Amino acid sequence: MFPVPTQVFLTRGVGIHRQPLTAFEYALRDADIEQQNLVTVSSILPPRCRLISRDEGVPTLAPGEITFCVMARAETNEPGRRIAASIGLARPKDPAVYGYISEHHGYGMTEHQAGDYAEDLAATMLASTLGIEFDPNAAWDERRKLYATTDLIVDTLSITAAASGADNGDWTCAVACAVFRFAPLAA
Repeated sequence: MFPVPTQVFLTRGVGIHRQPLTAFEYALRDADIEQQNLVTVSSILPPRCRLISRDEGVPTLAPGEITFCVMARAETNEPGRRIAASIGLARPKDPAVYGYISEHHGYGMTEHQAGDYAEDLAATMLASTLGIEFDPNAAWDERRKLYATTDLIVDTLSITAAASGADNGDWTCAVACAVFRFAPLAA
């Protein structure tokens, strides 16, 4: 059985190359996680999992390490086509309760729109788990205010990689990730 992650950091990157796989590699380099064997997992933020900065998290990575993450990835070779990859995070006030991580990847959205969308997804999943009643048709800004007044959700945030397809038709790839870290094993 795998241990439960104790820390998570958010990162993002964009890469461009004539080959789609190389564009993805360059996006991972831009996100500073290219040396990892990434394993994508679904969307639960474990209880007591502490959010750390990318600057704190990246130095804990070892080349070749199997690294668990929630990843959003978007790519295009259409000149000028907008792409975005976003991770949303919603943390409950009670650290003993799990939170949610959402991933969103799509076309035509700005960085801000995609980030709000991913953040809304994570917050809505958490709110429904906590039993907060809300109007699913209400705008995100309205629900955000409601969630803040319930005193059950401590915060929500997002990170987004957004780009437009390269003018020459090369592949453009955007990635956003929530990267899990584990407490060091006792010697």
